[in-house]
Amino acid sequence: MNLEQYIESLKQNPAFMQCVTCWRTLPERPARYADFPEGLDPRIRAALGKRGIARLYTHQRHAIESAMAGRDIVVVTPTASGKTMCYNLPVLNAILKDESTRALYLFPTKALSSDQVAELYSLIEEMGVDVKAYTYDGDTPAAARTAVRLAGHVVVTNPDMLHQGILPNHTHWVKLFENLKFVVIDEIHSYRGIFGSNLANLLRRLKRICAFYGANPTFICCSATIANPKELAETMLERPVELVDDNGAPAGKKHVIFYNPPVINRQLGIRAGSIPETRRIAEGLLKNDIQTIIFARSRLTVEVMVKYLKEITRDPLGAAGRVRGYRGGYLPTQRREIERALRAGEITVVAATNALELGIDIGQLQACLLCGYPGTIASTWQQAGRAGRRNGESLMIMVATSSPLDQYIISHPDYFFGQSSEKALINPNNLYILLNHMKCAAYELPFEKGETFGAVESTGEILAYLAGQYILREVNGRYYWMAEEFPQAGINLRSASDQNFVIIDITNPQNHRVIGEMDRFTVPMLLHKFAIYMHEGRQYQVEELDFDDKKAYVRHVDVDYYTDANLSTSLKVLDEFESRPSGKLTRARGEVLLSSIVTLFKKIKFDTHENLGWGPVTLPELEMQTSACWWILPETLPLPCSQEELQTALVGLANLIRNIAPLYLMCAPQDLSVHYHVKDPYTNRPTIYACDHIPGGVGLSDNLYELDREIFVQALQLLEECPCEFGCPSCVGAGAEGGKQRLIALLRDWLA
Repeated sequence: MNLEQYIESLKQNPAFMQCVTCWRTLPERPARYADFPEGLDPRIRAALGKRGIARLYTHQRHAIESAMAGRDIVVVTPTASGKTMCYNLPVLNAILKDESTRALYLFPTKALSSDQVAELYSLIEEMGVDVKAYTYDGDTPAAARTAVRLAGHVVVTNPDMLHQGILPNHTHWVKLFENLKFVVIDEIHSYRGIFGSNLANLLRRLKRICAFYGANPTFICCSATIANPKELAETMLERPVELVDDNGAPAGKKHVIFYNPPVINRQLGIRAGSIPETRRIAEGLLKNDIQTIIFARSRLTVEVMVKYLKEITRDPLGAAGRVRGYRGGYLPTQRREIERALRAGEITVVAATNALELGIDIGQLQACLLCGYPGTIASTWQQAGRAGRRNGESLMIMVATSSPLDQYIISHPDYFFGQSSEKALINPNNLYILLNHMKCAAYELPFEKGETFGAVESTGEILAYLAGQYILREVNGRYYWMAEEFPQAGINLRSASDQNFVIIDITNPQNHRVIGEMDRFTVPMLLHKFAIYMHEGRQYQVEELDFDDKKAYVRHVDVDYYTDANLSTSLKVLDEFESRPSGKLTRARGEVLLSSIVTLFKKIKFDTHENLGWGPVTLPELEMQTSACWWILPETLPLPCSQEELQTALVGLANLIRNIAPLYLMCAPQDLSVHYHVKDPYTNRPTIYACDHIPGGVGLSDNLYELDREIFVQALQLLEECPCEFGCPSCVGAGAEGGKQRLIALLRDWLA
C-alpha cells in the first residue's frame, strides 16, 4: 500500500476518523523563479547548470544579491526551500574573485555541520576550482588543524568550538580573521533561551576580535519560520538586518491531521494514552513500508516507542534494523550511521526527539507522527517539514496527550492554523551570562578603559568589579586577564551545567564501553542507581552513578518495566523588584532560588503502565538562581475551603498556568516552571509562582508579569469549556480531579 492508498484507508476507517478533530489538506505550491544576479561567477552558473538548476527561487535571488552587496540578512523560509544556496553562492563568488577571502560557517550541531559541508564540497568539485572548505570541531584530527587554520577558505564549525577552540586562540587564526568577509549563522531560530543569549555574547566577542584585525564581515543568518526573525537577528548582531522572506520554493501536497485519543472513562474525562495510540498508528505505517519519522517530547518516550516497534519487525535472528531511535545522548558515530541509513532508505521508522528537527538531510520521508504537541507552533511546522522534503505528497498526524496545552491546540485548530509562529526570546544582558563572556573577552584581548562590550552600557562597572575580584588587572587604562584558569572551560553554551556525564556499559567485564552521554540536570531523573536506562530499545540497569567523576555504570538487563523518578522542588524568594495590586490579587516579580532533588523512583510495567513498586534515590540537591513573578491570592476566600480543598484548587491552577503561559510567551513549556504554596513563607498567603527555568532568567516571567490577570481569564475560559464535570487531566491535570467547580468559583471571584 503506498501513501495515497494509506491516506484513503484512514478516511474509510470510522474508529480513526471519530478521533480526528481536524484534517487539513495543504495544496501544492508552484515555484516562483528569478534570474541569477549580475556579477555571479560563470563557473558557479555552469556548475548549477550541470545539476539542472537554470534559475533561482525568488528568495534565493534576493538573499544572494543583498549578501553580495555587503548587507546583513536573515533568510526565513520553510524546510527544504534551498536556504543553503543563499549563503554558499555569495561566499563562493567572493572567494573566486579574491582567493584571500575567508568565511566562517556556524551550525548549532555537528551533524548539521557535516551535512552542509558535504553539500558545499560537491558544488566545489562540480566547479573544479581550488576552494578549500574544512570542518573544524572536536572530531577534527590534531594533524589537520594547522591546515584548516592556514588554508581553509571556508571554516565550518559550531558555537561551542568557536567559544573554546577558535576565539581564545585567535593569534593562530590571523589569516581567517584578517580576511573574514562572511559569517553564516544557520538555524538561528534554534538559538533561544540560554543558548541564544550565550550566542549573542559569543558574537560580541567575535566582532571584537574581527575589529582588532581590521575586518568587518557580512552576516548571513537563516531561520525556519518564527514570528520575530528580524528582531532576533538584530538583537544577536546589534546592528540592522535585512529580512528575506519572499519564499519562492515549491511544496508538495501535505495532509495535516489532529488526532485526539478516544475517551476511555467519560465520567473522569480520561483518554487513551498518546504513546499506545501513536504506536498503533506507527504500526500501520511500518507494515505498509511507508518511511516515517516519529517525534516524541522525551528521551524515555523515544526509547519506549523504539522497543515496541522493534518487537514487531524482528527477524528470526533478532535483528530489527528497520526501526531506529535518534536522540541527544547517542554517540556521534552512531548518529551519523543512522542519518546515512535514513538517506539510503534502509530505515522505515525512526523515533526521535527534536534532535532531528533541524535541517539535516535525512532523505525521502513520507510521513511524520508527533506523539504530543511539540510545545510551539514553529517546532510543529519544523517537525512536519521533515516529511515530504522533495515535493511529494506527505502526511503529518499529531496525537494529543491529555495535557491542557495539547487539548487546547487539538480542540482549537483554527488557533493553530491562524496563529503566526512564536517569538524566540533571548536576553544577552543576563548578568550571569554576560559576566562569563566578559571574562572570556578579557582573556582573548585586553579591554581599553571606556570600551564597551557590544552595546552593554555597564561595561565599565563590570570591568571594575572583575578588577576588584582580582580576575582582571588595570594597567595604564587597560584591563588585563590575571586569573590562572581558562575562563572558557567553565561555560556550557547550551545549558547551565558545566559538564556532561558519560554512560559506560559494564555488561562485558573484559570490554567496558561508552554508549552515551547526558547533561547534569537530567542525570538525577534518568541515571540514579537502579534506574532502567533505555538506549536504542535495549534496557540497562544503572549499577553505580559517580557524581564526582561524572560517570554512570550500566549493565544490560531484560526486564518488563521501565523507571520514572519523582522530582521535588522548593522555592525561596531572594529579592522583590516590584509589586502592584491587581484587583483582589497582588502581583510581584523578583529573584528566587529553586532547589530540586530526586527523592524516589517508580517501576512502571510496559504495555499496562501499572506501578510495580518504588525505591529511594540518594543524590545531592541542585540549585538554580532565576527570575520569577508571583500572584498573592486574597486572604479571605469566597466559599468555605479546607486546606486540602484549597491545595487541590491550587494544584489545578498551577497546572493550567504551566500549560497556558507558553501560548502567550511563545516559549516551550519546559522553559517555565510553576509552583504553588497554600501558605507561602514569604507572603504568608496562598501564592502561585512562575519562574524562568534558566539560570538568571531570560525575561519570560517579566513578560508574564506584564500580562496582569489575562492568564487567569484564560484559565477560567479553559475550565468552563472543558466538558468534564469534576476536573480531568485535560483541564486541571492529574492530582486536582474533583476540584474543578471550586476553582471556577475562586477564579470568578478573584476576577470580579
